[in-house]
Amino acid sequence: MLPDFNRLKVFYYIFVQKSVAGAARELNVTPSAVSQALNKLECEINVPLFTRLHKKLVPTFAGDQLFEILKPFIRDLEAGIKQMRQAKQVPSGMIRIGSPIEFGKSYFPGLFASFRKKYPKVVFTMKLGGPAEIFPMVKAGELDFGLVDIFLTRDQVFEDFGVYSIEPLIDEEVIMACSKKYYEKEIKGDHSFENLVSKEFISYQKSSLTLKNWFKHHFNKFSAGLNRVLTVNSHQAVITGIKTQLGMGVIASHIVSRDIKRGKIIPIKTDKKNVINKISLVQLQDKVPSLTEKTFINFLKTDILLSGKSRKFVNIS
Repeated sequence: MLPDFNRLKVFYYIFVQKSVAGAARELNVTPSAVSQALNKLECEINVPLFTRLHKKLVPTFAGDQLFEILKPFIRDLEAGIKQMRQAKQVPSGMIRIGSPIEFGKSYFPGLFASFRKKYPKVVFTMKLGGPAEIFPMVKAGELDFGLVDIFLTRDQVFEDFGVYSIEPLIDEEVIMACSKKYYEKEIKGDHSFENLVSKEFISYQKSSLTLKNWFKHHFNKFSAGLNRVLTVNSHQAVITGIKTQLGMGVIASHIVSRDIKRGKIIPIKTDKKNVINKISLVQLQDKVPSLTEKTFINFLKTDILLSGKSRKFVNIS
């Protein structure tokens, strides 16, 4: 059983002040209350913590041991509380963010640097992953908020969307694509459903949900027997597979815009407009954000708006 924490606090100040009267002044209580708390603590742990020499208290070996245990805890506690109080006045402390892998790697480090120029006491932890990872971590309080792209990486239905606040921030064009060599050898200008479903595919998950969603959007039907030659949980790996002629894959067009313009990667177009994936901000609906979190979220939204990223990734193919 742990001893009473209030009595440990009293012991700490007795040790620091080397007297009951000094501890009483620090704690704003009577010397009698301090003496009673010390006696109860010694009875509770069944060990003498001080030797009484007239009006002087000399720590025993056990008293020295207990103080060394408490000292870092009290120091860290005081520093932590001070930081918490400061965070109510000036943005400070840690922000924990979840993000799609490629978007997070390319966008957030620069944004963090810009934000820290204004608020140098803020530090960041970033989790890169898909919605299947980000949503549960936000719900569990392991992340303060997250950005998610549902279309490219979703692999399950979240049964409790109602606990989240989901705010779309960025539109991202999603395409089916392959390399020029693969296109000339296998597609040959035939973008019909029958021709496309007979080819090779690179998939994000075993369920092929991203591929199925693409076919459903463009043809309102899909094949359950797609030939998946590679399944990998990485957007960049899908792009590499496309470039090495493994087959076709669903990707965000802005990441390969240069290769599209150079003709190295060919988008598969139909009569329908390309899918628009929305990168959205996800928070717990009932959570009250701290000043630091609110300041950063506003900074993020302003940067997205001023930089044009809210519409930057659409219609570039």
